[in-house]
Amino acid sequence: MQRLAAILVFPDVEILDFAGPFEVFGAADETAGGGVLRVVTVAESREAVTTRNGLRVIPDHTLADCPAAQLLVIPGGYGTRRLEVSPVMLAWIRERARDAEITMSVCTGSIVLARAGLLDGLRATTHHTAFDRLRSAGPAVLVEESARFTDNGRILTAAGIAAGIDCALHVVSRLLGPLAATATARYLEHAPTGAEKSGENGP
Repeated sequence: MQRLAAILVFPDVEILDFAGPFEVFGAADETAGGGVLRVVTVAESREAVTTRNGLRVIPDHTLADCPAAQLLVIPGGYGTRRLEVSPVMLAWIRERARDAEITMSVCTGSIVLARAGLLDGLRATTHHTAFDRLRSAGPAVLVEESARFTDNGRILTAAGIAAGIDCALHVVSRLLGPLAATATARYLEHAPTGAEKSGENGP
């Protein structure tokens, strides 16, 4: 079965937050021989999205026409401040997370998940400069300051920026097996760092 990974992009998104998981999932599909993972980007509109530091990205889909995705990735960056207070965006994330096999955040994307009510009672992490913001956004969230990423089963959160690569490799290991994750990391010339801390209700 081919799974679809939909990665949200928005103005001032941190580049590696979305590009890291995009590369991991794309490389995992390639090293597996194709047909197991397809990766797309999704945004509020078809207009080019200007990321943090000026990279411009043309999204594949809008919120309205994005196909059902088994993997949903919410990256972080300065632009999450607008997402946190957007009823439309929070409602879309809640709806898509309900049907997704895995919802994963990177960096301050976890604050968006918290605002959407998806992290209550779960272990979560974020960029080291944003722990207080995460606690404010979700008083019921169990903030893990030392975790590279957390795995609560259907909801995963990664710490800042490059940690999204490690979390995405963990997702590959869960979905395709440890050998697939090892082959993907080798292809990417990446040595995973740190260890995840699973929530009590994790796999």
